[in-house]
Amino acid sequence: MDARGDRRPGRGGTARRQGRRGSGRHPQPGKAHPVRPEPTRRPVKDVTVLTNPAAGSGRAAGVAGAAVARLRELGVRTHVEAGTDPRDALRRARAAVDRGVDALVVVGGDGMAALAVQALAGTDVPLGVVPAGTGNDVARQYGLPRGNPGAAAEVVAAGRTLRVDTGLVETADGTSRYFVSVLAIGFDSLVSDRANRMRRPRGRARYNIAMLRELAGLRPLPFRLVLDGGREVIARDLALASVGNSRSYGGGMLICPDADPCDGLLDLTLVDAMPRARLVRFFPTVFTGGHVRRSEVTTRRTTSLRVESPGINVYADGDHVGPLPAEIRVVPRSLSLLVPD
Repeated sequence: MDARGDRRPGRGGTARRQGRRGSGRHPQPGKAHPVRPEPTRRPVKDVTVLTNPAAGSGRAAGVAGAAVARLRELGVRTHVEAGTDPRDALRRARAAVDRGVDALVVVGGDGMAALAVQALAGTDVPLGVVPAGTGNDVARQYGLPRGNPGAAAEVVAAGRTLRVDTGLVETADGTSRYFVSVLAIGFDSLVSDRANRMRRPRGRARYNIAMLRELAGLRPLPFRLVLDGGREVIARDLALASVGNSRSYGGGMLICPDADPCDGLLDLTLVDAMPRARLVRFFPTVFTGGHVRRSEVTTRRTTSLRVESPGINVYADGDHVGPLPAEIRVVPRSLSLLVPD
């Protein structure tokens, strides 16, 4: 799903980061990492549940019913909303926040969670997630119950709240969007562009076909990246670049395996341009996070970033945002999230 967030200029300060190319670590000067926040308890007695019945190939409707039933058993007043499209769903999410609910709960995949973040970032209203999508990377990051809507509802009712970072990206066309997981630029965004243009097949098969077609025309992508307002400039050909507030995207691909959504920093993973056959062998290592030990990979941590590359679009949490160049920054502890014990 796609939605527009607030339009705000990107700014960033300095903080301690680590850069890494291959297996070597290169500490860089700056402030120490902030102390990790402790979860707090808050009463959750009145929630709005926002559903996407199409998520998880249609499984979300049944998941929503089970989660709502469990919430009501636990004494939580539950109002159910289903948007007719992403814009309507975002309007309903913002209206729920304005009403002053104890939590906004989404039933669906990462797209639904990302949509809710556009309404919740910068507020004290927490996000609850009942996973019902295909990727569920938000659930993976925070240990939320998958495949058990009753248990996910119990997490909401328990009210254990963690304050986490978000990222904020503004693209060349003026679109501004918060993200909670990973921002993708490069080969993976070209694959998403192609998949979005295809009418069939449906589901993950369409993405796989799009990937094979993009591999056939693979070319080096010239990038220029400016970290922390000029602390470091990287200009070279890449296959892809990913900016992680958390570790994974695409249903468990650990593209930024060391990312911590509570450290006030964004993790940057850069993969050098390489021959097609080598890139095919490279991709499986992303599922384990082992790719960051390879010589073709550079990692950095930063509070802000400017990215330039002609003809490349930005995808945040799996959704299209807009074209490069883009300004990206971390927004520390800007989102409340309901998490398990």
